Amino acid sequence: MITIDDVRDAQTFLHGKIHRTPLFSTHVIGGMTRPRTQLWLKAENLQKTGSFKPRGVLYKVSRLTPEERERGVMTVSAGNTAQTLAWAAALEGLPCTVVVPAAAPRAKTDAAAAYGAEVIRHGANHVEAWEMGHKLIAERGLTLVHPYDDEMVIAGHGTIGLEILEDRPDVQAILVPIGGGAISTGVALAVKAQRPDVRVIGVEPALATKMSQALAAGHPVEIPPSTTIADGLRASHVGEINLALAQHYLDAVVQVSDDAIADAVSLVLQRAKLMVEPSGAATVGALLEGVVALPENAVTVAVLSGGNADPAKLCEILTRSEAHGS
Repeated sequence: MITIDDVRDAQTFLHGKIHRTPLFSTHVIGGMTRPRTQLWLKAENLQKTGSFKPRGVLYKVSRLTPEERERGVMTVSAGNTAQTLAWAAALEGLPCTVVVPAAAPRAKTDAAAAYGAEVIRHGANHVEAWEMGHKLIAERGLTLVHPYDDEMVIAGHGTIGLEILEDRPDVQAILVPIGGGAISTGVALAVKAQRPDVRVIGVEPALATKMSQALAAGHPVEIPPSTTIADGLRASHVGEINLALAQHYLDAVVQVSDDAIADAVSLVLQRAKLMVEPSGAATVGALLEGVVALPENAVTVAVLSGGNADPAKLCEILTRSEAHGS
């Protein structure tokens, strides 16, 4: 299992290659959470490619062998890992193939194509996309860069936790979204190794509870295809590595409704002037919905994991929130 030393090694490698994203305080939103919090937003939506993904993906690519690099890289993704791997492969001069579900947001897949990747749309959901991915690996000998069930990917994402502790040493709680589990467990590992007193809480959509189910069962559980508004959190299961780390390091996993996620997208845009995609707003949504058990006025960091919102979906969300008076 990976350790804090792996996360620190990733931080050293990534220095100067990606952005050190800022923490923004938001007293207004913090006053609206239940309970009220001293709220800070970790703006990974301002990271290169518009999400946290370059941390783990670039670090993973750096660790590939010459033979693995020569074969070309591939991944299966809802969009953010796809465009990030395309970006990293372009930097390294590597061939890149990405498989995405047919309904993957156009903004993300267009970005992957612009970086030079071969984009293959296949299937109605992640399960069907993965079937195509495994077929391509077998036929072409491509090197898989897994979007979450990979130790180096997790270590890279864990650098977010190191930055939060350095920039906000008085933090009491950190909320991180859960898709396949890499960012939540990477951050939890990095934080708990240095500050076991800080609560690290994973947030998953109520329509995609694969981490909760896996923790209850003691093994990854395949969930039905999800329709959650948070497309980046629709993974059909968490990884083996991710589950093992979650069992050891996560303090809690909570579920947030799609309505609360949509309200958070609108509120963060209006009050913090930050555009986040639904997956990135899940942490704020959980605080607004009151599903996180925290002391009153706790110093809390919500990780905004990405900002690659589909324009049409964003307009729909903002219109709905305005109609609801959010």
